[in-house]
Amino acid sequence: MREILIVGGGYAGFYTAWGLEKRLRRGEARVTVVDPRPYMTYQPFLPEVVAGSVEARHAAVSLRRHLHRTRVITGSVTEVRNSAHTVTVRPQSGPELELRYDVLVMTAGAVTRTFPIPGLSDQAYGLKHVEEAVAIRDRLLTSFDRAANLPHGPERRRLLTVTVVGGGFSGVEGFGELLSLATASLKHYPEIGAEEIAFHLVEARGRILPEVTDRPGEWVVRSLEKRGARVHLNTQLVSAEGGRVVLSDGSQYDCGLLVWTAGNAANPIVHNHTDLPVDARGLLRVRADLRVGTENEAVADVWAAGDDASVPDLAAGRPDARTVPNAQHAVRQGKLLAKNIIASLRGRPVRNYVHHSLGAVATLGLGRGVFQYRRLVIKGFPAWLMHRGYHLLAVPSWERKARVFAVWVTAAFFGRDVVSLASVQQPREAFVSSGDPRRVESPRTRTPAADSTP
Repeated sequence: MREILIVGGGYAGFYTAWGLEKRLRRGEARVTVVDPRPYMTYQPFLPEVVAGSVEARHAAVSLRRHLHRTRVITGSVTEVRNSAHTVTVRPQSGPELELRYDVLVMTAGAVTRTFPIPGLSDQAYGLKHVEEAVAIRDRLLTSFDRAANLPHGPERRRLLTVTVVGGGFSGVEGFGELLSLATASLKHYPEIGAEEIAFHLVEARGRILPEVTDRPGEWVVRSLEKRGARVHLNTQLVSAEGGRVVLSDGSQYDCGLLVWTAGNAANPIVHNHTDLPVDARGLLRVRADLRVGTENEAVADVWAAGDDASVPDLAAGRPDARTVPNAQHAVRQGKLLAKNIIASLRGRPVRNYVHHSLGAVATLGLGRGVFQYRRLVIKGFPAWLMHRGYHLLAVPSWERKARVFAVWVTAAFFGRDVVSLASVQQPREAFVSSGDPRRVESPRTRTPAADSTP
């Protein structure tokens, strides 16, 4: 029996395994998925997890629950040696494993791109995983609880100040949902005035949302500023040491919540620990049929898709065009990858990947959104409905669709839940302290990094 090994259980990896399960004949091949997490994160829902509009568990799709005939290994691939057809896996516990394969699928996914900015690693949260989205939400609500008990002054201002760095889809959607959550929470905190909350969006380029054209992007900036936010364009984060944010436009202020969404980088396993061909950006060189290799020569039985693959964009009509790293491409590449692997195993021709964009849609908070398809631009509530409708259809499995829809219906009648569960990040604190407040660590002595640890 042939061994098909999939490195990474994100969009592309999950849909590849799902598709293979549906098409493989009994005894034809065995599929193994290796990923550090036992679930696929549906990342478009993370901003709504931040806002409490989607339950955290509903944005995660269990690999074991949905991949019934696939072996799932929870661990990290530390090395790929295609010359020997082996990968080294470091599981969550126990000794390292060496797995052999006949067919390799590289869908390891990208990682958050960071820079050596003073204080960034100590203060900032990413927004790429469910745990981070939950921690951001809890951090904001806990800051409101603390600020409500403080007199007006520097510490209160710090707790009510939020900064998001990165003006792409992830940053703008996360920023809009955070702003919506903070505004909606004010009615539960009569001690805090709307003028006290300060939201800053920082983008190094001269515009936000590069996936849409200039005018819709400018409208989004105006919309956010009308809601009380400040958008810093052509601006970079210089320092965040001790929670003191310093921007390149000269702004300085103390910040209680810093979120970093300034782009993605290739997974280190791809550009540092494989003998597969990569380009100057550290991405795998991939042909239009999703085989690893060049137009002239393919690497036998090695395939790739998703954020770590430099896939030709045949729909763009330019020879140098590559698909952008987003969910639209990763899902569709994964589906085609399963079909092409089956075709290859059975000696049939494979197909090239061609996908024409369905447009770009973003949520900017409850009841607010923007959508663009070519010259068609829709703003406000209709765009927000389109965002919810599209992603409800796109999230895999009817079980997840039903759970998400049920939460949305409940929230429509009863509103958002504004409970912070930050205490779950120190689950033994109550037990160790035996209820004695003098034995509980002061929140001021904790670092944001410690607060974000699940």
